[in-house]
Amino acid sequence: MQDSGFGSALVTGNSSGLGLGLTRALLERGAKVYGMSRRGCPEAGVSGDEKVDLGDFNATGAAMERLLGGVDRVDLVVLNAGLLGHMQRMQDAPMDELRLLMDVNTFANKVILDALLKHRVAVGQIIAISSGASVSGHAGWSGYSLSKAALNMMMQLYAHEFPEDTAINAFAPGLVDTAMQDYLCDEADRDSFPVLQRLKAARGTPDMPAPENAARAILDALPRLRHTTRGSFVDIRQL
Repeated sequence: MQDSGFGSALVTGNSSGLGLGLTRALLERGAKVYGMSRRGCPEAGVSGDEKVDLGDFNATGAAMERLLGGVDRVDLVVLNAGLLGHMQRMQDAPMDELRLLMDVNTFANKVILDALLKHRVAVGQIIAISSGASVSGHAGWSGYSLSKAALNMMMQLYAHEFPEDTAINAFAPGLVDTAMQDYLCDEADRDSFPVLQRLKAARGTPDMPAPENAARAILDALPRLRHTTRGSFVDIRQL
């Protein structure tokens, strides 16, 4: 069993995709892993797992209370849970969808971070999974780009509130072959949004690894991430 460098971790959105990949990568390296997701984690090895709709802030807060019982330190927190929404023009984006994306992709993470601060849990490193779409402004990303850009700023603000020995960043993991890519590569309108052509071309190549391979690369990059500016947005391709 390989040493992860993390004795314990909390991963949100751990039922599938990158969150599940991170959970498996951490478990195989000997970490104690807690999780939160809407459907629950299929890995039996997690130490605590809460089924919760992160868009429900009261339920998310209650789940954190249960997870944090008796916990005084978490070495790694990965705020991974998120929704894509639809590829569409901003003028076509329904307000209800924009609110949902902001709730899940941004504000649910405030509930989690506030619980860690309230209970004075010592945290070694926090990464919020962001995206290049948070800074690129390509046509079509609408509410996803908005919510991830807000997430970037929220991490910058929380960097002033967590102790200085807590590394904290918004982090873009690069392309990852998850169920989200099924929609982006096969269903979304690539003619209207040319950026999707690049995603389609990358699928099935090393430029878009499977979740567990991407997770291993992320864990390997985290020590280098600690040397970047606290609160900053960092793309894995910059490390």
